Amino acid sequence: MSDLYRADFGDTPLTADEIQGLIPSLTTQSELNEVEFANIMSGRRWALSPRRLAKADVLTVSYLMELHRHMFDATWRWAGKVRTTEKTIGVPPHRILSDLGALLGDADYWVKNKSYQPDELTLRFHHRLVFIHPFSNGNGRHARLAADILALKLGRPIFPWGGAASHDEARRQEYLSALRSADGLDYAPLIKFARGTGGSEITPEPATP
Repeated sequence: MSDLYRADFGDTPLTADEIQGLIPSLTTQSELNEVEFANIMSGRRWALSPRRLAKADVLTVSYLMELHRHMFDATWRWAGKVRTTEKTIGVPPHRILSDLGALLGDADYWVKNKSYQPDELTLRFHHRLVFIHPFSNGNGRHARLAADILALKLGRPIFPWGGAASHDEARRQEYLSALRSADGLDYAPLIKFARGTGGSEITPEPATP
């Protein structure tokens, strides 16, 4: 499957070596999509259980790595590991950890000093996390869940992200356009897209026994 990768909201193709990290034996892209979706839902349940959410420190490198691992640990052997290859989007691999550290330091400062309204603060964090692109794949999905977790920690509901399905091309283009606006420090389109319509009052899932 030489074309095996998720072009999810701007993700980039995987290298041959990265594809070799696939855990299940699959033959089609649709099978991969199904496996990833189930894995992500499992990771989402892990992250949003009330007990885990209460103690989660999303503004740490260790938590972001653990979150990605739980989202993709049944799909990719490199889940939760910083990428080592160049991509068409994202900082060079040798800058990932230092740039993440800078982002997390900034975000912690914003929270403590209430530098922005919660939604804008959270989406500034989301935008820079996407820009860094720490992982080989799944960056958009990971950054959206990380933003949802931060929003909940700040007393805000989860973002519906425009009510978008990941395969909705029009919504995908709207999201990418909003990220490009954020590149120019205009966050209004991203806030509008992320809050969107419908589902804005989603709450954490109940704890499991």
